[in-house]
Amino acid sequence: MNPECQLFITAQCHLCEQAEAELMPWVELGLLVELIDIADHPQYLAPYEMRIPVLRRLDTGTELDWPFEPEQISRFLAYDPRSA
Repeated sequence: MNPECQLFITAQCHLCEQAEAELMPWVELGLLVELIDIADHPQYLAPYEMRIPVLRRLDTGTELDWPFEPEQISRFLAYDPRSA
């Protein structure tokens, strides 16, 4: 079962669009990804404005910074620190 995630983005960001495209195969397989535009959420602006896009797991709070490729996404989604 895939963890639920958040993808921190902003409008007019070509890197954010690329990140969304990289995640689409997992979304099609059932991954739930909440898109969060940091411009609409002031609490996320400072921590993410220089890092977006960033993928964050809700269950562990771990984050994957851009750039990420399919292999990195796969490892990130499979990682469970409780089993390490």
